[in-house]
Amino acid sequence: MPSSTSFATKAGGFALALALALPVAPVFAAGGDDSSGTTTPPVDCVKQKGKGWTYNEQQKKCVKTSSLDDGALYAQGRALALAGHYDSALDTLTAIHNQQDAMVLTMIGYSKRKLGHTDEGIAIYQQALAIDPNNVNTHEYLGEGYVAAGRVDLARLELVKLQSLCGTGCEQYEDLNKVLHGGSDDD
Repeated sequence: MPSSTSFATKAGGFALALALALPVAPVFAAGGDDSSGTTTPPVDCVKQKGKGWTYNEQQKKCVKTSSLDDGALYAQGRALALAGHYDSALDTLTAIHNQQDAMVLTMIGYSKRKLGHTDEGIAIYQQALAIDPNNVNTHEYLGEGYVAAGRVDLARLELVKLQSLCGTGCEQYEDLNKVLHGGSDDD
């Protein structure tokens, strides 16, 4: 059974695997920390140049999406999604060759859900969990999707699953618990 880091490990080594597996906001390929300690947002090449363009960290510019490998596309797509650039994230994430990777599917589902396509996002999360049933990020986002769909009963089941996977102190459990108690999932 593939883990949530299997794609990342194949795509670019330990450092990328670690960055992609972290549930917190690490320094992404298209954003970073300035001297004040704040994280800069990713570059949204789709907004700047149109579909089919993605930021390349090494070249520090927008390049044709087809020129990047899956690891770079995932890192940029994830950064865009978490920064709220959902359409651009989808453009980048759907360019990834391996569309059967649990983390790729999770971020596609996240972007779809955040664009208001809750049922579609939930279905994509379920595909991701069929590949990696213990992915805590996917369980959190699925629970948030259930809350958005008014299925609090199913969201509570995801919270129980998260507790069994990572305890009550992990970020994913805390975030879903907050949403279940009326908080926002935008943090």
